[in-house]
Amino acid sequence: MALSKTLTEARWTHVALPTSDLDKAIEFYTTLTPLVVVSTHEDKDGRNAWLSNDKQVETPFVLVLVEFAKDKGKKQPQLTPFAHLGIEVPNREDVDAIAAKGREMGCLHWEPMQIPPPVGYVCALTDPDGNVIEISHDQKVYEEVRTLWGE
Repeated sequence: MALSKTLTEARWTHVALPTSDLDKAIEFYTTLTPLVVVSTHEDKDGRNAWLSNDKQVETPFVLVLVEFAKDKGKKQPQLTPFAHLGIEVPNREDVDAIAAKGREMGCLHWEPMQIPPPVGYVCALTDPDGNVIEISHDQKVYEEVRTLWGE
């Protein structure tokens, strides 16, 4: 079955965050999360990168990182101290491995911890601009939506 390339209904497609250093932000997200660069764009006002899960073609959702030329080098955290982006991983060990990398890179925000349902096993990182990124296992956001709305 071929997928339509045109939008046929309203849908949530992206979250956009400013960044003080696009290259550092790309390195952070592609090293510590499953996100990959989909595309980059540039004009006189700045640069941006679109990141998503690799080959997420059926339900594309994008993190748009925007480096405005006038704000280059000025951190502008939007998601802090608790507001965050959430990424769910399939294994508890994935949380520990990402936390270890984050600890080594100096960006671990919350140590791994078990929290009662529906939260699960989580840690959090801070990106180069200070935004909080939660990594969770067994939070079941993906599973619950698929169960409620799946075929």
